[in-house]
Amino acid sequence: MNAGRLRSELRALIALATPIMIAQLAGTAMGFADTLMAGQVGAKDLAAVALGNSLWLPVFLLMNGTLLATTLSVARYFGKNHSERIGPLVRQAAWLGIVIGSLCTALLWNAQPILHLMQIEDSLSALTIAYLRALACGFPAMALYQVLRCLSDGLGHSRPGMVTGICGLLLNIPLNYCLIHGKLGLPAMGAVGCGWATAWAMLFMLGGMLFWVRYADYYRPCRLFQRFDWPSWPHLGRLLSIGLPIGVAILAEVSVFSVIALLVAGLGEAPVAGHQVTLSVTSVVFMIPLSLGMAVTVRVGQALGRQAPGDALFIAKVGMGTALCYAGVSASCIALLSERIASLYTSDPQIIAVASGLLLLAALFQFSDGLQITAAGALRGYQDTRMIMLLTLIAYWGIGLPIGAILGLTDWFGPASGPYGLWQGLIVGLSCAALLLGMRLSHRARREILLRNEPQDNAAINPAPLRS
Repeated sequence: MNAGRLRSELRALIALATPIMIAQLAGTAMGFADTLMAGQVGAKDLAAVALGNSLWLPVFLLMNGTLLATTLSVARYFGKNHSERIGPLVRQAAWLGIVIGSLCTALLWNAQPILHLMQIEDSLSALTIAYLRALACGFPAMALYQVLRCLSDGLGHSRPGMVTGICGLLLNIPLNYCLIHGKLGLPAMGAVGCGWATAWAMLFMLGGMLFWVRYADYYRPCRLFQRFDWPSWPHLGRLLSIGLPIGVAILAEVSVFSVIALLVAGLGEAPVAGHQVTLSVTSVVFMIPLSLGMAVTVRVGQALGRQAPGDALFIAKVGMGTALCYAGVSASCIALLSERIASLYTSDPQIIAVASGLLLLAALFQFSDGLQITAAGALRGYQDTRMIMLLTLIAYWGIGLPIGAILGLTDWFGPASGPYGLWQGLIVGLSCAALLLGMRLSHRARREILLRNEPQDNAAINPAPLRS
């Protein structure tokens, strides 16, 4: 392997992944700020925000995953030097974003039956619904923001998403303060104020991204604002066929952790708290391989767009090697500092004991987690999204979760090990995902290389080119 080529690709991946990571952290920090500031009002407001977050976050991830089809398609066109096709594509993606964002708003607005099934007390349920309805008003704007961010990322220009994400966070915090406590002549709304603050932050982020895309020279070849297009249902259907499997795959992975939290809930306070501490730590650590996987998606898509499948395979290998190196560092730090990390969250010795044990297991799955998310990112670049969804569902729901439930909650293979068994199941599931996705990536990459001399038009979403 050429050392210069390796260094060049590594620099390109890191340059693209770093702003994506910062944007992801800003989004996570926004939810953290809501929870922290609502807790200053009272226990009920804190509970309403926490419960509301558990409902809107999966919907948000499904929406974002579905709209990632825009990134895949833009990267292909950019690699082909077909910038004139990007504008029509993004205009159709914007219609899809409006539809999906509106559906998400309607779903969250009518979440009362879900709270009823969860047997939430009436006063907490009413406060949670009010919070969800306020926040849901920002979902259409957030969907359009994600479309424009996907456009920017697909062009290899991830800085705008980072800047608007940070600005959205910086706006969210003072808005939270004013709307929660009733400052500057505004009514004091408690937890509901958090919802409105986040919705306004979403609208502000859309405005910032629109301004950036409209006036920056980098986007002018795309001719995004050249004309108005009505929805084209064949093109919307094609976008949806690529994006929906991505959304379902992301939702499948995230929901496994939610199910494990529910299974742990009946085991006592220390296991629940220990699980939450471990999940909090691993969620932050996961941001780097997640961002790296998104950068690999863009780079692989651009390489395939310029008919360079050998480059695409090289990029995937560099990405997976980088993920393994990072996993070595993160696993070592988590394993060596597990007790100290747990003690940052609590002084309770029981919780520290549980959390430090779970953190040792979390250190083990850093390698498989990094490999599976990077392999999935490369496969998205190949637009092999249905196989990602299928293999992810098999690994997490067909293998990992059942094994975790058997080890943690039954005595079939010895005494039930509680949360430790459930996290051992996660290790199995992530390892299976890494193996299956890696095998699929190898097959798909070889296939593309064998077909490199044949005429092919991987024109992403367009069954027939839209007039620009």
